[in-house]
Amino acid sequence: MHVRKSLATSTLLAITAIFCFTPAGYAAEQKPAKALPATTADATGSATTAKPAETAPQEVIARVNGEPIHAIELQRAKKVIMSNQPNMQIPPERQKEFDLQALSQLTSAELLYQAGKQLEIKDIDQQIEAKINQGKSRFTDPEEFKKAVQALDMTEKDLLEYTRRDLVISNFIQQNIAAKVTVSEEESKKFYEDNIDKFKQGESVRASHILIGVDPSATADDKKKAEEKISKLRKELAGGADFATLAKENSTCPSSQQGGDLGYFGKGQMVPPFETAAFALKKGEVSDIVETQFGYHIIKVMDSKKSETVAYKDAKARIDDYLKSQKVSTAVNDYLVEARKTAEIEVLLK
Repeated sequence: MHVRKSLATSTLLAITAIFCFTPAGYAAEQKPAKALPATTADATGSATTAKPAETAPQEVIARVNGEPIHAIELQRAKKVIMSNQPNMQIPPERQKEFDLQALSQLTSAELLYQAGKQLEIKDIDQQIEAKINQGKSRFTDPEEFKKAVQALDMTEKDLLEYTRRDLVISNFIQQNIAAKVTVSEEESKKFYEDNIDKFKQGESVRASHILIGVDPSATADDKKKAEEKISKLRKELAGGADFATLAKENSTCPSSQQGGDLGYFGKGQMVPPFETAAFALKKGEVSDIVETQFGYHIIKVMDSKKSETVAYKDAKARIDDYLKSQKVSTAVNDYLVEARKTAEIEVLLK
């Protein structure tokens, strides 16, 4: 249980973030599908969203240089887009437009894949295995991972193939496009100066905590036991006990593995009672008992940083990475525009 305000990512979104159809930002020369107008209302007055077209999964909906794109691939692509834009709603009259946008991304991915197949990739099977294992590690157990794959209408065999395609495309972009892109010192400095506000960091603290978790629906007796336990721990700390040791042995937060260390955080990242207590402490100080919706905490501030503007030399690497990614994205889009001019693209979507 964490005190940070962000919520856990859904399993579907988690897996689509790991196994997408093309590298992030390189999907197509067209912009991603926009959040279309609000839902329409049916005869009862209830809001409705468009249903996917009733198309047989193996029906061919397009061909790119003779290679087929099947309906099931379009269905998966739309799920990826929808999972990355959870508030998107598509009225029936815009469904065809949405389908064509998703198909355009699939077409672009196929063009990149066909080009990428011309290049040799050493140890690709090992790379596929490593990437899938990385994806699995983001799930709590194998069953959750399996359900996430199934949510995309995929089998593990399908996942292997999509991962292979992703690596082929990534390799092509890296070798033929990204390797030729550079960012000059002048460009990097200009970006820093033009966006100086983006490099201002607010006050932050590094804190550890001991949490005795209490479920919101817990009985008064359970809450009393938790309060008694945290009070006992606070007395032990006052007597000289080691904070990290007590956290490892007693805290119900996953941070207990690190002796309760939550790392650095700024204002607005933690729930209010926790934040107020943490920012009121000086380095090395330990709080009284703090109650939040998660239970009872004892907080120790390990370090603090004042508001500051990150120096150019410290920001340069991130700026260069960002500017390079923008240039690569543009170059990929340019490549696709030219590739489409000579490609044989047949759209069969009904």
